Amino acid sequence: MLRFEILATDGHARRGRLTLNHGVVETPQFMPVGTYGTVKGVLPRDLEAMGAQIILGNTFHLWMRPGLDVLRAFGGLHRFEGWQRPILTDSGGFQVWSLGGADGKGRRITEQGVHFASPVNGDKLFLTPELSMQIQTVLNSDIVMQFDECTPYQTAGHVTTEHEARASMELSLRWARRSKAEFERLANPNALFGIVQGGMYEPLREASVAALAELDLPGYAVGGVSVGEPKDDMRRLVAHTPHRLPQGKPRYLMGVGTPEDLVDGVANGVDLFDCVMPTRNARNGHLFTRFGDLKIRNAKHRADTRALDETCTCYACRGTTLPDGSVRGGFSRAYLHHLDRCGEMLAPMLATIHNLHYYLNLMREVRAALDAGTFAALRERFAADRARGVD
Repeated sequence: MLRFEILATDGHARRGRLTLNHGVVETPQFMPVGTYGTVKGVLPRDLEAMGAQIILGNTFHLWMRPGLDVLRAFGGLHRFEGWQRPILTDSGGFQVWSLGGADGKGRRITEQGVHFASPVNGDKLFLTPELSMQIQTVLNSDIVMQFDECTPYQTAGHVTTEHEARASMELSLRWARRSKAEFERLANPNALFGIVQGGMYEPLREASVAALAELDLPGYAVGGVSVGEPKDDMRRLVAHTPHRLPQGKPRYLMGVGTPEDLVDGVANGVDLFDCVMPTRNARNGHLFTRFGDLKIRNAKHRADTRALDETCTCYACRGTTLPDGSVRGGFSRAYLHHLDRCGEMLAPMLATIHNLHYYLNLMREVRAALDAGTFAALRERFAADRARGVD
C-alpha cells in the first residue's frame, strides 16, 4: 500500500506526504541506513526521538544473516528489530556489484541472475529477481526495490562505454518486469519501486525512465550514481534524471550523499534519500555541522569547551531537558575528542546521534521552506553557512 500526495512545489522541488503500511513519511526525507537490521550506534528510541520516519535495511545481508527462517518467525523486520515505522529494503543489486571487486571477477551475471560467493562463508550463491522479491516479502518492508544490475562507472580501470551501459540498463529493465511479476504473484501488500539505470549517459537514462514508467510502479529510484564516478558527473545526472520521472510518484535517489547533495537533489525533484555517510563518517570522527565539517580528532579540539554545533539541538550538543527542568547530555568538543582518542564506544555513538540529527533536521528545514515558499532563500543561506566553515 502506498499513497503519495504532493503538498507544495517550487520549481522541480516537491513537498510531499507518503503513506505506507507502517506509517506516514513527510518528504523530502532522509533514510538512515540500517544494513543488518540496525542503524549502527543508535537505539531505535533515539532514532524516533530525532525524527527518523523511515529507515533502510538490506535484502542481501539479511538473507545471509540472520536468514529467512529467523525473519519469517518474527513476521518480518519490524518486530525483529523493534522498529514499527516504515522500512525500505534495497534489493541486493548494489551489494552484488560491490562484492564483484574492482575487476568485477567476484560475480558472474547471466540473464537469469547473478552467481557469486557468500562473503560470510564462501558458499556459492545465485540471486535472481524472483528470489529478491521472495526475500523482501519475508522481510515485509514497506518499500521493496526491484532487483537490478548496478552499472559500474568503471571496472579494472576501464570506463563503462555507452554500449556496455545500454546492455546493463536493458537487463535491469527485463529484471524489473520479472520483479513486478513475482511481486504480484506473491501478493505482497507493500510497494515496489523501479530503478533507473543507464550509466553516465543521459539518453540511456531517458530510455530507462520511459520503459519503467510503462510498468506503472508505485515509485521510482535513480540508481547507478555515487559508484565511483567524478562528482561533476554525479551532479549532471542528478540534475538530469529525477524530474523526468512520473510526476505523481515518489522519487528516491539511492546512496547520495553529502548535505549539499541532499539540498541539490531536492531542487532537482528528489523526495527520498539514503546514505551511509552520516553514520560511517561519525565512526571516523567526521562531524557535519551547519557551518561546515568538523574533524573531532584534530588536536585543536583538545580543550575546546564549545558544543560541536552551538545551533544544534541534538542530545550530543544540547542534551535533553527532563520534566524537573534539569538537563542530561550536551557535551563539549573536548570531551568528544577525549573519547575518540581513548577509543571509547561513546564517541561514535554521540557522533552518530549528532550527524543523523543534522541530516534529519536539514530535511525538516527544507520541508518548512517548501511549505512557506522560501526554498530558494534557504538554499542561499545553507550554502553560505556551510561555506563559512567551523570556528
